[in-house]
Amino acid sequence: VQLVESGGGLVQPGGSLRLSCAASGFSFRSYDMSWVRQAPGKGPEWVSGINSGGYSTDYADSVKGRFTISRDNAKNTLYLQMNSLKPEDTAVYYCARRDPLSTSWYKNDYWGQGTQVAVSS
Repeated sequence: VQLVESGGGLVQPGGSLRLSCAASGFSFRSYDMSWVRQAPGKGPEWVSGINSGGYSTDYADSVKGRFTISRDNAKNTLYLQMNSLKPEDTAVYYCARRDPLSTSWYKNDYWGQGTQVAVSS
């Protein structure tokens, strides 16, 4: 299993970024996927999840209405569109494969290496 994130960077408050996660080594279309972030000095925070078919999504209250998760199963790729970014969104963002034995978004069995997002003026 390999998950490779990209698309992070430095952006001003109010700006946008689109993160991508390229998946390989497993049947991507069969698994629910999540984005999780970790800010400096803090524990991991689940951000958003999407079911295997891409028709059901969920968001943390902190990003609801600003972030959009999506996936392209033909391209084995997960996305996170982030709009109206705030300084408190600064973190390393990870894509993660949801543990197929769990019904919780907080249980993931594989993670990528992460991509840094910094929101600052």
